[in-house]
Amino acid sequence: MPVLEPKGGAALRPIPAGEAAPDRVEETRAGGTPPALRSGLVRLLGAGKVLGDLTDLVRYASDASPYRFVPQAVVVPESVQDVVRLLGFARAERRHLVFRAAGTSLNGQAQGEDILVDVRRHFSGVEVEANGARARILPGTVLARANAALARHGRVLGPDPASAIAATVGGVLANNASGMTAGTARDSYRTVASLTVVLPSGTVVDTGDPDADAGLAAAEPDIYQGLLDLRDEIEADQELTARIRAKYAVKNTNGYRLDAFLDADSPARILRGLMIGSQGTLGFVAEAVYETLPIRPAATAGLLFFPTLPAAAAAVPHFAQAGADAVELMDGNVLRAATGVPGVPGEWAGLPEQCAALLVEFRAADETQLAAYERAAERICADLGLITPVPAAAGHGGFTRDPERVAELWRVRKAFVPAVGGARPPGTTLITEDFAVPPDRLAEACTELLDLQRRHGFDAAVAGHAAHGNLHFLLAFDPGLPTDVERYAAFMADFCRTVTERFDGSLKAEHGTGRNIAPFLEMEWGPAATALMWRIKALLDPDGILAPRVVLDQDPRGHLRGLKTIPVIEAVADPCIECGFCEPTCPSRELTTTPRQRIVLRREMLRQPAGSAVLRELLDAYDYAAVDTCAGDSTCKLACPVGIDTGALMKDFRHARHSRAEERAAGAAATHWHAAERATRAAVATADAVRRRVGDRPLAAVTGLARRAVRPELVPDWLPEIPGAAPRALPRTERDGAAAVYYPSCVNRVFGPPEGRYGWVPQSLVTVSARAGVPVWIPPDVTGTCCATIWHSKGYDEGNAVMANRIVEHAWVWTGGGRLPIVVDATSCTLGLAHEVVPYLTGANRELHGELTVLDATVWAADHVLPRLTVTAPVGSAVLHPTCSARHLARPGALAEVAAAIADEVVVPDDAGCCGFAGDRGLLHEELTSSATRAEAEEVAARGFSVYLSASRMCEVGMARATGEPYESVIVALERATR
Repeated sequence: MPVLEPKGGAALRPIPAGEAAPDRVEETRAGGTPPALRSGLVRLLGAGKVLGDLTDLVRYASDASPYRFVPQAVVVPESVQDVVRLLGFARAERRHLVFRAAGTSLNGQAQGEDILVDVRRHFSGVEVEANGARARILPGTVLARANAALARHGRVLGPDPASAIAATVGGVLANNASGMTAGTARDSYRTVASLTVVLPSGTVVDTGDPDADAGLAAAEPDIYQGLLDLRDEIEADQELTARIRAKYAVKNTNGYRLDAFLDADSPARILRGLMIGSQGTLGFVAEAVYETLPIRPAATAGLLFFPTLPAAAAAVPHFAQAGADAVELMDGNVLRAATGVPGVPGEWAGLPEQCAALLVEFRAADETQLAAYERAAERICADLGLITPVPAAAGHGGFTRDPERVAELWRVRKAFVPAVGGARPPGTTLITEDFAVPPDRLAEACTELLDLQRRHGFDAAVAGHAAHGNLHFLLAFDPGLPTDVERYAAFMADFCRTVTERFDGSLKAEHGTGRNIAPFLEMEWGPAATALMWRIKALLDPDGILAPRVVLDQDPRGHLRGLKTIPVIEAVADPCIECGFCEPTCPSRELTTTPRQRIVLRREMLRQPAGSAVLRELLDAYDYAAVDTCAGDSTCKLACPVGIDTGALMKDFRHARHSRAEERAAGAAATHWHAAERATRAAVATADAVRRRVGDRPLAAVTGLARRAVRPELVPDWLPEIPGAAPRALPRTERDGAAAVYYPSCVNRVFGPPEGRYGWVPQSLVTVSARAGVPVWIPPDVTGTCCATIWHSKGYDEGNAVMANRIVEHAWVWTGGGRLPIVVDATSCTLGLAHEVVPYLTGANRELHGELTVLDATVWAADHVLPRLTVTAPVGSAVLHPTCSARHLARPGALAEVAAAIADEVVVPDDAGCCGFAGDRGLLHEELTSSATRAEAEEVAARGFSVYLSASRMCEVGMARATGEPYESVIVALERATR
């Protein structure tokens, strides 16, 4: 039921804040990729694999680091053969390549000034082997996705960085990122069994192949012999050998992995070790085989507060010796900034600056072992002089086993970078540093770090994997101010000298060398070891085509190149530090842009002067690439550690494009929704009659012509999966004796069941509730009311306000002043009525809304219907499509609870996500749903299921479109199973 939505890019034109930014994209780049380069890449790979528009180049120019380099071109290879062709092209044309996956690296490793190679999109997949003992993983696979596949076998990967929901395995391996518990024993270097590597020459080496060394010797004799010669040279130098062993006794990812020459027994195995942590500078890792670890299910965790950072650091060895899996340090600045994380008490904003906390977690195979850990932890805590936060919840100042509370504690720690970054002064850039010292010198290092920050005028935030002597800290400054850049440069020089000379520590413990430490590599390793690293680069990449200046850089000010300014944008998105945590959940990520990229593009607009050609080009593309193809599901808000809702920003932009007349028209549609609803149902019935007589093609042709004549945003597409009309009348119910008010959503009042299926949602919910002895009542005047979601999603504020107030006033009367709960049969409408209407209500109606109890039909069924029923006809298997709206509600698992009662096997696909249908957005932009559902549909198609279930009618249409299977409401399936 689309409401008219016009376009008007001029409404999105930003007002320049002042002078153009020094790092703005120059006018000469407005045309995108240079024609000669674009044509060469298209001939090489095909047009569909080359992204050369200005919008593409700008959206890929930023990552989670403080750097920004606009590439000349972006390519999206689909196979190893494509990568081999690209390497050959780079050698022949003297071009540079940088591989990029998730873009969560914090030091600029995923950025390049020439050809950027996106290896996330087509290099994703996990193959579990040996009952979970090993996993064969493609580099574009998100780490959390790989662990989801392993969890069914009780296994997990060793590395566990805080960015696991977004970081890919390829990036984790390339940086040797470790995380909270991996230390030096569970990182990729220790747990990768073998790699398939594409060398810069194009040679493909599988280091796990028994004939790998023979193949390498035949294909690359110089590399084969060169690796042996380097090994012999290192082994012959006892002083260097001792130095290498000492450097890797603590966490270290600075430079190339020189201990590979000491740990491996053949060139192929040396190559495996060198590739880990090489940050894309020595070759492309096409596949990794990991040895996995058992999951220890029993866990207890506590957040312990200390008066000072050194006091907290001094306590770390006690917990480490007691067997703690993780001991995470957070200073007062981190704790105060964490108030932006859901579930964190607002009172933390008043914590003293000098305080600190340790997040300590013990894991065990069983409850007995866990209890022993808890007793040991209690003895340690008794002597530490802990302080008690106000307020103190479970796990604050003590330990808790509650999984939800433990997860909340970890959310605080994992939000370290985004939360502190979100609290930075507007317009400043965030620098994330990462170093390690011997663990027994951690307290001393904390004291020295605080002193360094004070001397250089930085109010930094400090956190880290304290048990491993690994600290992170954040600095905020303005790269647009030369004085600020020099202040940062002076701090870095002092910092690097302190870490290397006073502590003999690692300048990079787990984030990889990157652009900001490459100039200081020799300061840590000395001239002999650094010279070896240059020789390794020359041996494997003699033409220097891969990732220049990412690991090795002779420019002493190289770390000051490309620092990005952060223009102030709309308040809802301004805290974004471009970390990329939002990207895996975004339904448009493979089609147009992600939430991060929408913000990145907006910031570039603000860097530009008025009237610039770059600004015009970006605005022209932004309507479709950012605003129109945003599903508006706001799952980005859930993934973002500080709750940035880019979907809300896009809805604001939709509103900004509306004229006053269009807002009035939308308001009139809401006012007269009774007639509009009946007309819509009649139109669906007519279309269904035509379809039954002549098929879908004439309907698709008519809507296609209309879309071309007007524009796609105004006319929906006709899809064969669109169901026929609902019955004219809603089921008869009685108010007397009703246990709840049932509010059938608009979509279920207009559309009937799927083609060829029986079971209309309103009838099924009425029937099954009565069968359970908890009858529901449908008010006679529901027609003409709506949860207001269709206006909300399109940014029609006037219509939204009309309908939001109307539905709340009606619901108040229907429920007897909130005496009865109101049950809604589509999760998107439940969300709308429960939460999204609130900002548009009058003061009086907000009070009424506060008295309402809004329940989704899945929650009603799980809590009130199922306990009173007997399942008489269970099905063998059910596959579920959880809706994104349910994730915003209090009980996202209710769908699975109901399904588990009626099916012997319930499967939620690992790749399940937002279908992108978003009410009518899938009818306006079918390509959005097609792209969003591709991975989930492939997973569903891998086997057959008895039933295909969801909890929102348009999501069911979208999934039916994607899979060809008859998705239906779980309520309909419940009614069938309990007859």
